[in-house]
Amino acid sequence: MCELFALNSHLPAAATFSLKGFAARGGRTADHVDGWGVAFHAGERCEVVVEDSPAAHSELARHYGQHAIAARNVIAHVRKATQGVRAVQNCHPFRREWAGRSWVFAHNGDLKDFHPPLDGRFQPAGQTDSERAFCWLLQRLEQHFGDELPDWDLLAATLTPWLHEIAEHGRFNLLLTDGRALLAHASTRLHWLQRRPPFGHVSLRDGDLSLDLDTLNGPQDRMVLVATEPLTHAEPWQAFEAGEVRVFEGGDCRFVSPGVAVRAAA
Repeated sequence: MCELFALNSHLPAAATFSLKGFAARGGRTADHVDGWGVAFHAGERCEVVVEDSPAAHSELARHYGQHAIAARNVIAHVRKATQGVRAVQNCHPFRREWAGRSWVFAHNGDLKDFHPPLDGRFQPAGQTDSERAFCWLLQRLEQHFGDELPDWDLLAATLTPWLHEIAEHGRFNLLLTDGRALLAHASTRLHWLQRRPPFGHVSLRDGDLSLDLDTLNGPQDRMVLVATEPLTHAEPWQAFEAGEVRVFEGGDCRFVSPGVAVRAAA
């Protein structure tokens, strides 16, 4: 199964330390070797990079773990293929444009018999259940809102029952952002952590690396990290409930939909 990572920050922040640990799960500390990708949202700018090679052995992934790119929202993914061949078009995050925004999506799980009708302009380029789910969600948003961009409270309330509907087909842990906020949904396993002053000393679970966060962050900084499995030792990572949806904006949680019992496909 794949793994997810995301950052949502009040001020533009660099995720280099977290990305170093996360990339190790793409072939060194875990066997997610079928590709990787990362997306950075900074204002109106959105940059997405994917490769169909293991992140742990990628010079490009190493670059993003060493060179800071300041962004308010970051989504990363390491892939262990369940549907679709190893190919760039099947690597997450996926990107589409709707309502004047760049939308980025990544998924961890496996959806059985999920082939929704896609009759609009959102069509998958690859063969994954993940991209089909992303296209279907954007198609429904466009049908529901047209080209009008709703605020994230309305978006989250609208999306939540649709996410539960998809989750009936299997594991559906996901990350979604348009650069304004970050939505995370857990059907099986996902964790989150808020960092704010006073910052402390942290160490990675996936490598012999540690960092004094006080040297890099100021009194106005606060951020939320989301990951399939906690990335660091001795920090208060919290597990999502099954079926829980959270929206993070500006380094705070602004929307929570309680977990629900979803009947997943066998």
